[in-house]
Amino acid sequence: MVVTAAEERTSKRFTGEFVDEMRSVAMKLHTKDQAKDGEKETQGKPWRKWEPTIDGYLKFLVDSKLVYDTLDKILDKSDFPEYAEFRNTGLERAGNLAIDLEWFKEQGHIVPEPLSPGINYSIYIEELSKKDPQAFICHFYNTYFAHTAGGRMIGRKVAAKILNGKELEFYKWDGDLPQLLQNVREKLNRVAENWTREEKNHCLEETEKSFEFNGDILHLILA
Repeated sequence: MVVTAAEERTSKRFTGEFVDEMRSVAMKLHTKDQAKDGEKETQGKPWRKWEPTIDGYLKFLVDSKLVYDTLDKILDKSDFPEYAEFRNTGLERAGNLAIDLEWFKEQGHIVPEPLSPGINYSIYIEELSKKDPQAFICHFYNTYFAHTAGGRMIGRKVAAKILNGKELEFYKWDGDLPQLLQNVREKLNRVAENWTREEKNHCLEETEKSFEFNGDILHLILA
């Protein structure tokens, strides 16, 4: 196999574990107000100055649940053997979101139906998962890992503004979260060991698409 100049440069740039590569690419797409290692300048209002509403937050939670339900379904079905590695990691969120949405109902709020951001993303990753495991795993990584970092910060900010500081189940995990994340990092690295450099690069190239979809869902908070 002929190694292109671009692939050779990539190999030299990334010499550690594959998850380090995934994080490095993701940080280039984070703004500086989203993560301390973010490299992009913030455009528009920083999330810390957002003025969320209950209605908008419910839309965000409903669309998020649809995506997490879809991820669970894909992993359970396992069109590719490596997907089975990522079942029951402890990072799953759909069940926790179901509890939160029930709580909102008990408070008298109307839980909406999913909107186009969540529906479009769910359709996209389901179709992708059937034919392109490297690209799908990029979405798996970015969706779950972003929620444990910036997602939690945004959750605390929203809770302080509109929920009297209530911590939702969406932001709670059974067990030690750093250890759960480390376990998944190790699984991701093991799976990627069987990929060619070209396949790894293909996975990394899907990062921007993942950010676009997840960003559309996140901005429902302001709807």
